[in-house]
Amino acid sequence: MTQAESPDVTPSSPALPPAVRALYPFRSRYLDLGGLRYHYLDEGRGEPVLMVHGNPTWSFYFRHLVSELRADHRTIVPDHIGCGLSDKPGDDRYPFTLARRVDDLERLVEHLDLRNLTLVVHDWGGMIGTAFAVRQPERVKRLVVANTAAFPLPPGKRFPLALRLCRTAPVGPLLVRGLGAFNRGAAWTCVKRRPLSGAVRAGYLAPYGSWASRRAVLRFVQDIPLAPGDPSWRVVAETEANLGRLAAKPLLILWGARDFVFDDHFLDGWRQRFPKAEVHRFADAGHYVFEDAADESGALIRAFLERHP
Repeated sequence: MTQAESPDVTPSSPALPPAVRALYPFRSRYLDLGGLRYHYLDEGRGEPVLMVHGNPTWSFYFRHLVSELRADHRTIVPDHIGCGLSDKPGDDRYPFTLARRVDDLERLVEHLDLRNLTLVVHDWGGMIGTAFAVRQPERVKRLVVANTAAFPLPPGKRFPLALRLCRTAPVGPLLVRGLGAFNRGAAWTCVKRRPLSGAVRAGYLAPYGSWASRRAVLRFVQDIPLAPGDPSWRVVAETEANLGRLAAKPLLILWGARDFVFDDHFLDGWRQRFPKAEVHRFADAGHYVFEDAADESGALIRAFLERHP
């Protein structure tokens, strides 16, 4: 189905504050996933670039890159179920597991019949997007990875205490869903060059204003696979085992070095598995590398696309 024929278009996305809407001037589209609305952007025309966000962000995170590339590329950016402008169901309607996230992304790619795509992934989007890519490597032409992983916690890397508290401690739901501490904390600590403006912080927080709307934020943290007994460990192990299917594809790594989770242990993991990758490490950038180094990242990705036509 072509973009022009797609029936899943709505005139505009759900209400966002005017200051946020000004930063996110895109048309919302939806794919029905068993009665749940899966929101995505589909901007521009040309070879497709599929961007996959992590937690606790949403498609807003890639707004600069969409604006940079849509003049001559088709830019597609979904919001995971429970995130951004997608539906936010209860646990009785959606499993909130890595396996289901991968299935959702695969459904979107097949629905839009995306081929020769460039995959841009960040945070949880790396695990979700790469798991899809090893399933259907014939659809993927290039990869761009930023502060993420497609393999287990590297040797020597300790799981951060802040994440451990949110993942397993009884206080986790209160911190994440009740106080919104995970969202608010990320908006302050995941950038290092300069604080986010009030409007940009509002953009990150806008879809997550209540206990109910922050369910997926907590479920993502709880689903972090650390050991073979964890529910999503199998997907991680299978993805890592099949990374060789992507070895011949051009790979660009953009890395914010001041990330307390995805630090140089993870960067080294990518380098070991993809020794031919092009690496750009921003010594003063944090986890939100597409915020801290927005202009540089956009220029590097555009140059990468041009070098590998």
